[in-house]
Amino acid sequence: MNKVVTFGEIMLRLAPPGFLRFSQANSFDLVYGGGESNVAFSLANYGVPVDFVTRLPKNDIGECALMEMRKRGVGTDKIIYGGDRLGIYFLETGAVSRGSKVVYDRAHSAIAEIEKGMVDWKSVFKAVKWFHWTGITPAISQGAADACLEAVKVASAMGVTISTDLNYRAKLWKYGGDREAIMTELTSYCDIVLGNEEDAEKHFGIKPEGLDITTQGEHVKAEAFLSVCQQMMKKFPRAKKVITTLRGSISASHNSWAGVLYDGKTMFKSPEYQITDIVDRVGGGDSFMGGLIYGLLKYPDDDQNALNFAVAASCLKHTIKGDANLATVAEVEKLMGGDASGRVAR
Repeated sequence: MNKVVTFGEIMLRLAPPGFLRFSQANSFDLVYGGGESNVAFSLANYGVPVDFVTRLPKNDIGECALMEMRKRGVGTDKIIYGGDRLGIYFLETGAVSRGSKVVYDRAHSAIAEIEKGMVDWKSVFKAVKWFHWTGITPAISQGAADACLEAVKVASAMGVTISTDLNYRAKLWKYGGDREAIMTELTSYCDIVLGNEEDAEKHFGIKPEGLDITTQGEHVKAEAFLSVCQQMMKKFPRAKKVITTLRGSISASHNSWAGVLYDGKTMFKSPEYQITDIVDRVGGGDSFMGGLIYGLLKYPDDDQNALNFAVAASCLKHTIKGDANLATVAEVEKLMGGDASGRVAR
């Protein structure tokens, strides 16, 4: 397969063991992850050549993050170095009626202090088919937003397919950047746009017509998002496909999960899965995006199959601890085929 590049921040994730609250913790479980690095992990796991571009501090913690990426088969030779620290986020895992919580400690991280001109994007995109970024990166700092814009402009000029996961984060966007203007310009370069109803509303003021999302709960209807997809395509005429994940939150431990893809003419809907005992939902959207990119590369003329792969892949991610989806192609295809038994493979 052709090479993919993702760009963003990889962080140190610290979480109390099991379902302990922060106030109960005497130790933290440690993993590395972040929106775009999680996508890279998925793609590498599926056998897709992928490079992750970021900025890391030259210290032991930065080296540990680098080792984690190399262990997972992600290309790291386009990473640049500088700054003093790796970003951190703390995760308190929810259960049943208690939702999970995230506390960020990523101010003045190495990538927050990135500036345009630091990355040689023409070199990065040489012989590359696909570039992926998310709305998290421009939310970190003005410098990160500038670098992201620099990247999409060069990728576009070089004929690279560009995708985004809009990924609105209420706890970011603190530096004073004009979120709607920044995200509108960046998204205008994209061929593939993934986002849920909150992303579309918070970034662009786009809402499902005739639907109050707050009343939906577990009953999320795919048809309700046709208007969102149509409004997105009208706003971003370059977009060839607009995709939405459909998460019904029955509780923190039980979600329904599906997705829709709109190509401007047809709306494709995936099967719906009931994820009844969530192990770790962080990275669920990233695993969907990783599966979608893989699916669109493997099945370029079969959007339904690509969407089904993405949904099945992300369904399996909810059973895996940590940020990264470690499900294999064979496991995803098994679930796509209807085998959700979870029987021991001997």
